[in-house]
Amino acid sequence: MLRFGHSEYLWALWAIPAFLLVFIWVAAWKTNALKAFGDKEVVSRMMPQVSLAVPRLKFILFSLAFACVVLGAADPQLGSKIEEEKRSGADLMILLDVSNSMLAQDMAPNRLENAKRALSQLLENLHNDRIGIIVFAGEAYVQLPMTTDYSAAKLFLNTINTEMVPTQGTAIGDAIQLGMKSFDFKDGTGKAIIIITDGENHEDDAVSAAKDAASQNVTVHVIGIGSPQGAPIPILQNGRQVGFHTDSAGQTVISKLNEDMGKEIAAGGKGAYVRATNANSGLNIVMDQIAKIQRKTLDTKNFKDYEDRFQIFLAIALVLLIIDFLITNRRSERLGRVKLFEVKKT
Repeated sequence: MLRFGHSEYLWALWAIPAFLLVFIWVAAWKTNALKAFGDKEVVSRMMPQVSLAVPRLKFILFSLAFACVVLGAADPQLGSKIEEEKRSGADLMILLDVSNSMLAQDMAPNRLENAKRALSQLLENLHNDRIGIIVFAGEAYVQLPMTTDYSAAKLFLNTINTEMVPTQGTAIGDAIQLGMKSFDFKDGTGKAIIIITDGENHEDDAVSAAKDAASQNVTVHVIGIGSPQGAPIPILQNGRQVGFHTDSAGQTVISKLNEDMGKEIAAGGKGAYVRATNANSGLNIVMDQIAKIQRKTLDTKNFKDYEDRFQIFLAIALVLLIIDFLITNRRSERLGRVKLFEVKKT
């Protein structure tokens, strides 16, 4: 396996086409300058030792030497040792509510940002578990398929907002069903679903979906985010709050945490229900429960040791530069006496 310690240096290779353009321009200028002196054959006889092919050869040697120097500076490294590493993990699917009610500010700075911050901390503590993210409101969408690339998961997490799902509502049941479709049940790893929601405007039969998941050995945990007292739902335009949502009578809508629904879903999914607070997201409690599920041991092969190979390219560059230095622009006398295509007159 090959990698570069400083791959950004490879951009310098784009200088070679620039060198070629300059070389072509200089060659054309020299040709025009010789034409100004007179007939080509006459000028050639006046400079019998000047070779037109040697500059091209020297340019090729220089270009190759430059490319080798750049490759050497980029520090090519070759994986020299393959080490088997045993790891065990589980599959976790995060179902994150992105309905407008998640903008309520009864949790600082709001419910959604609080949930994203908690998930970011969760990613920092994961090691071998695979994780996926589904966002839902009135509909559910896979935001991140199952992966162990936690850096990519953080990038996807940062892009989540309430505008991702145009249909408003809280379709928890659809999200659970989509999460089940995202699992690979052939690999034998333990699986769990974590739902983060305020449970408001619940539309489908989420309890039934949770029971179906539990029947397939997938536990469903629920983290309730918000407060029973509730808070108004702000209206945002270009990231700025311009008011609050109101009902048909013009009264400000108050979004409240539906804890009863969260507890029913968790019970149906044989999981835990935890109410998040500003001080505790509840994920640690859920993760303690998930730690009890079955984890499959997997054998993976990774390149552990890498050896630098920049010396090879620098040595080649040095040899090419020495050859380039030793070659002169004068035509070889021995080669000049070889006239393969000369026709002898009789």
